[in-house]
Amino acid sequence: MDRSIDVLSLYPKDMNIYGDSGNVLSIRRRLELYGYDVHVHEYNQGDDWPDQVDLILGGGGQDQGQRKIIRDLFKRAERIRALAHDGTPMLMICGMYQLFGDFFETIEGDRLPGIGVLGLHTIGQEERLIGNLVEHSEQFGDIIGYENHSGKTFLHDGTHPLGRVDAPGTGNNGSDGTEGARIHNVIGTYMHGSLLPKNPTVTDFLIRTACEHRYGAFEARVDPACERELARINETARQARTVAMQRPR
Repeated sequence: MDRSIDVLSLYPKDMNIYGDSGNVLSIRRRLELYGYDVHVHEYNQGDDWPDQVDLILGGGGQDQGQRKIIRDLFKRAERIRALAHDGTPMLMICGMYQLFGDFFETIEGDRLPGIGVLGLHTIGQEERLIGNLVEHSEQFGDIIGYENHSGKTFLHDGTHPLGRVDAPGTGNNGSDGTEGARIHNVIGTYMHGSLLPKNPTVTDFLIRTACEHRYGAFEARVDPACERELARINETARQARTVAMQRPR
């Protein structure tokens, strides 16, 4: 039986700051430990789109990075929207999270259109929201990461947040208590750090969903050595979460 999973890393040359490449590494290694053959495709401007895509990961970037990739992103927008609607899991961090919405208006007043996968918009502000953050998610429990953004994101009616934050001045916009967004199996969030190594429940959701979408089921084939490595990885994640939760913003 074929055990291949194709992971697409979206614009890693221009949208990959604050350790977001760690999300790709985390997905790759856990899939390998679960007994799957992983193929990671790096897609940058002008590249050929892979024939098979089971999971898409996108990272953060500065405003110039977003401007740089936006024309190419719109060339791929219809295909990305179709994949999202069909249930393909995706994780978009910070800058890519913003461009998956309806638009991002920079602090200079330039409006960058988004591809409309997520119902939201973002407005650039002078104030930055920076620091370690814990959000509360019904599906994933506490999600821990590091936010650093000046864009304030507002969810539209019908768009659900990834989680809720307690502290004022944190999350999507610092005022409404939301962080991130969800639609179908697409997750958008401001959580850097990288997000997935510290949050195995989110990692496993993306992996399980990708496998179920392609094969109809997720089947972990874990030998004793892989089981021990998974246990070590999960314990490291637990320790990292404990430290991050105790650090002041």
